[in-house]
Amino acid sequence: PILIFFLIKRVTYETKPDSRLYKLLHKAAGSRHPLITCIQIRMENMISQPHVPGDEVVIRKSASYHPTVWGDYFILQAQSSSSTQKCDARMQERAAELMEQVRSMFKDTTDILQTMDLVDSIQLLGLSYHFEKEISEALNRVHDADFNDHGLYDTALRFRLLRQQGYHVTPVVFNKFKDEGGSFMSTLRSDVKGLLSLYNAAYLGTHGDIILDEAISFTRNNLVSALADLKPPLTTQVSLDLETPLCRRIRRLLARDYISIYQEDATRDDAILELAKLDFNLLQSLHREELKNITKWWNELAPSKNLSFARDRLVECYFWSLGVYFEPYYSHSRVTTTKLIALVSILDDIFDVYSTLEESQRLTEAIQRWDAKVVHQLPEYMKDYYLKLMHTFEEFEDLLASNEKYCITYIKEAMKDLSEAYFEESKWRDQHYIPTLEEHLHVSLISSTYPMLECASLVGMGEIATKEAFQWITSFPKIVQASAIIGRFMNDITSYQLEQTREHVASTVQCYMKEYGTDVHVARTKLQGLVDDAWKEINEECLNSTAFSIAVLERIINYSRMAENTYKYIDGYTDSSTKTKEYISLLLVHPIPL
Repeated sequence: PILIFFLIKRVTYETKPDSRLYKLLHKAAGSRHPLITCIQIRMENMISQPHVPGDEVVIRKSASYHPTVWGDYFILQAQSSSSTQKCDARMQERAAELMEQVRSMFKDTTDILQTMDLVDSIQLLGLSYHFEKEISEALNRVHDADFNDHGLYDTALRFRLLRQQGYHVTPVVFNKFKDEGGSFMSTLRSDVKGLLSLYNAAYLGTHGDIILDEAISFTRNNLVSALADLKPPLTTQVSLDLETPLCRRIRRLLARDYISIYQEDATRDDAILELAKLDFNLLQSLHREELKNITKWWNELAPSKNLSFARDRLVECYFWSLGVYFEPYYSHSRVTTTKLIALVSILDDIFDVYSTLEESQRLTEAIQRWDAKVVHQLPEYMKDYYLKLMHTFEEFEDLLASNEKYCITYIKEAMKDLSEAYFEESKWRDQHYIPTLEEHLHVSLISSTYPMLECASLVGMGEIATKEAFQWITSFPKIVQASAIIGRFMNDITSYQLEQTREHVASTVQCYMKEYGTDVHVARTKLQGLVDDAWKEINEECLNSTAFSIAVLERIINYSRMAENTYKYIDGYTDSSTKTKEYISLLLVHPIPL
């Protein structure tokens, strides 16, 4: 089955052939993806005119976004550098001792079941980046070992650990847990740990893994039924996993949650638990320092004064970059990504909320030219933003080694594609045009920002972010398409009601309702099904990809995880005062008691 159903049908191109969006869509329809032929969107010629808008009265739209939740909190709450450094030094020294103990555990553990439990604990506690070599060697032993006569828990755990690592493990291993009628055995209903293990394994399914689809339904129903009778920490673990399965969870939040669960586990290893707590707090200290410095950069743009109509969500932007990479050696990438997300967020609000169509056209033209000299053609409120955009990209380039500077060109091109997509949506909004779902997605997958941000996520990642990697990720491969689908649909599903309160471009929910004559409930359900299909596509691409390391693919997966969690119930970016605030507090405000 083909995930991108709307890309299968061959259609006639009618867009101007020199547009950036046209060229990007042709990348996706190239020789790498023979099944994909992209629809072309009608785009009006953007004719530059010498007139600059004057002081004529313009009726502006407003989205009434809530003000920043955090303000200068991470500047004001910064601890003195001397005391922080002393505390961190002590924690680092102790953590180094504990890491050696854990390495010894990998060497000394020969039992396959114990090895799997050790790897699982290390990964769920957020410690795997310290032990990548040890984990790889351990899972290689697990893969090669004879594994026939084991129960549901161990069979499912092995399946999940190996598929996460990129091993092709067949789901037929679960057939032995079915009865003669082809259903899962009723005796499994009382094995809650086994059910939970199978539940999380099944979400790593790909297209055609029918038994895993059946496993999700079977385990979910029985776990929900058993929940009321469970005791901590199992009740907590089941509740969290039912809300979002392990493979879709944000890595840092998963670690924070699992530290609490592991602490209550009678079979825990105290050295591993202590290391997990120390590591979490050390990373939190680093992340807070990064956020303090980024907040100072943000204040130079003075969004509250010059761009008061836009969402002031800097800390939320950092939360997103933290979800993409939390490891200390990706500090440069994290800072770059945060700044880029913040600038893109403002750009989105300029097009979506505030600018007239003529102003949107001028900004699009200016971004296509990418030249600070054209700033005089922009209305006053856009000028500071445009110059900040130019200067920030120069800053990005200055921080890169001479042999890495080429990557900035790819991000600039992606920004140009994004601005064209935003402008096209502005025209749809003003014309009250509701396109077909196909037509919508050929623009809105670009405007979802995931293709651009996932390209930018490779900046600062060192040798693994090769020119070939940038060429591949900007060719709009299947895994990037799938990630954009998750982000686009999850956002639209939860934002639908709110967006009905103001003039807004038609969402994919509205497009589906109009095209298929359904109500909003049916449309949301259908789109959610496509989100699940997109996750299967991601799983499949991770199993089949050999050209690029898992570190490259992980950025795309992590953006998908951020979308899954941020837009699960509400638009947690736009309305960041509730659940998102809670997430940020857990990761950046409250250290774990030692």
